Amino acid sequence: MPEGGEAIAGERAPTLEEWRSLLETGALSSPRDRVPTPLDSPDAVIYSRVAGVARGSQWKTTLTDPQSNHLAIPTAGTAFSYGLSTLHKGRLGTGQNQSAEMLRRYPDTAYQAHGNYGIAYDLSLPLINDTGEPQTVAIALETPIKEDALSKDGLRFFDPLPTQNFFRGTVRIRYVDDQKLPRTRYVHLVHKRGQQGDPLVELRLEPGEHRLVRVDFLYPPDATPPQVLTVRNQS
Repeated sequence: MPEGGEAIAGERAPTLEEWRSLLETGALSSPRDRVPTPLDSPDAVIYSRVAGVARGSQWKTTLTDPQSNHLAIPTAGTAFSYGLSTLHKGRLGTGQNQSAEMLRRYPDTAYQAHGNYGIAYDLSLPLINDTGEPQTVAIALETPIKEDALSKDGLRFFDPLPTQNFFRGTVRIRYVDDQKLPRTRYVHLVHKRGQQGDPLVELRLEPGEHRLVRVDFLYPPDATPPQVLTVRNQS
């Protein structure tokens, strides 16, 4: 339509039936992504795009040791990690597939909501230093190389990093700092594939001291799993 709103010669407005036919049969977005492989397929995995309605909207939990109300920090110079978005063929040695079930999906799209896009994570870590010495502990969100079974060295990361962004979003951390003051930090993260994370918070815990740390975020819809939450003893 040119300026002034006058129709160009030979053009006309489509009828309602023509609009309906275009919406139902027209190639409005192409090419489509690759068709996913079935979950039980022995072939190489194609996850495909997530398009539909997934089960659940929140992941809220407290991370503790078995039969305990606290989470003992790792020994000096070591770390442990919790999977946040593992996949059915990318379980990072945990045996756990954390991708949500799809309640409704387009026929040629992903069978599971890998990445749990838009899910609200709210994780509480009631840390305790059960050693006899002061310890410095760091908590980080990381994007390790996707693997189903881990090597003997545990999680693996790239060095140098590739160019693809795998996670881009804001994380909130709430904790009591070393001066016993309540703190809230918002950290915007941009992770490449296979990137180790910088500490979101570092705390010095005295012998027997316990400190609650809460980490929450919305899983970004343009991110690529897997991600983990790592507790590292930097002493």
